[in-house]
Amino acid sequence: MPTFQESCAEQIQAQTIIVIHPGSLYLRIGRASDLNPHTLLHVVARRRLPSGTVHHDTFLPKQIPKTKELIQEMEDSRLQVSHTLQSCLQSDGQRRYATPPQQIAAFNRRSNPEVINSSGGEWIKPEGDIVVGDEVLYLNAGQDFNIHFPYQRGDLYVHSGPGGSLTAVLANLETIWTWAIRYRLEIPLKDLRHYRAVLIVPDIYNRQYLKELTTLLLCKIGFGGCFLLQDHVAATFGAGLGYACVVDVGDQKTSVSCVEDGISHRNTRVRMEYGGGDITQTFYWLLQKCAFPYKTCDPDNKLDAMLLKSLKESFCHVNLDICGSQEKTFVVRQPKTPTLKFTLQVGDESIVAPLSLFQPELFGVTGSKLVHVQQRASGDPEDPHDENYLRETSVA
Repeated sequence: MPTFQESCAEQIQAQTIIVIHPGSLYLRIGRASDLNPHTLLHVVARRRLPSGTVHHDTFLPKQIPKTKELIQEMEDSRLQVSHTLQSCLQSDGQRRYATPPQQIAAFNRRSNPEVINSSGGEWIKPEGDIVVGDEVLYLNAGQDFNIHFPYQRGDLYVHSGPGGSLTAVLANLETIWTWAIRYRLEIPLKDLRHYRAVLIVPDIYNRQYLKELTTLLLCKIGFGGCFLLQDHVAATFGAGLGYACVVDVGDQKTSVSCVEDGISHRNTRVRMEYGGGDITQTFYWLLQKCAFPYKTCDPDNKLDAMLLKSLKESFCHVNLDICGSQEKTFVVRQPKTPTLKFTLQVGDESIVAPLSLFQPELFGVTGSKLVHVQQRASGDPEDPHDENYLRETSVA
């Protein structure tokens, strides 16, 4: 006769396990049996009250005012990276060469856009009070909606503005996750008691936040059970490795830790407040220096931010065999305006931008960056595994 543990193990199938991996820009969610997760923007727009305060979280880290000292520091770092690239060799042993920035800028100033469509589409007109995921991109900025990203710099985005309390952030998470479960995974919420959740959490975590997230999964959303897994540990399991030094470059943070036998060693954990979004802003700064032809580009605009992100992903590759100027094209689509095709030239800007990970002074365009390590948890009287309680009651 099968034991209770065996019968439970038989009932839990991969199809009934939902893996949730929240990030600062994207949410990845899917069944454990899925080959690839569903990916959507980790954002929610809520209709604003008539007398409410306007609040729009940006899709890229915000730029800060550039002082003379900041510009000089970034320019010195750019020249240092450029000189390093000029001293490198190509794979055939020949020395790399670079096109003068003045020549690239002269071409870009002469570049005029080509109209390829009379209209870039329409803004959406939501009937309800909530818009989730990618549809937020097509909300007119003049509509009475506030835009909230519940995560920033790799952790819950708790702040003093509208929708910035921990309760509001958790409510936004519940809205986004339940929407994704209903409409992407096509699972009725009433059936979630038969499902288990695996939530991927940061390696450097706030224990109080984990407690609230567990309550959200079990009590608010209604999963039958849940398991929290650190992202670096999940990476080693996914790669089939028993131990590794994991480097995770996200959209707004870069984290490093050493994992051995499923344990992320506490003393090796570090998180820096820069990532792909900061590379995008640095790349845009470099493009502006060589007369970026899309002159009305605004990184605070949702669609322009995603355009810059796609340009970074298409152009920025550390390939030392690519030298000199390269001619590229891109298309700008904005609702209610003509669709335009631009041609531009880029040089080593496409290599300097990703190399800013090793020259963080280039990230000065988005402000100073903090470095986090795992802190001692604050006491929680409701936690039977509270670190302070265990330390004080343990027998020497």
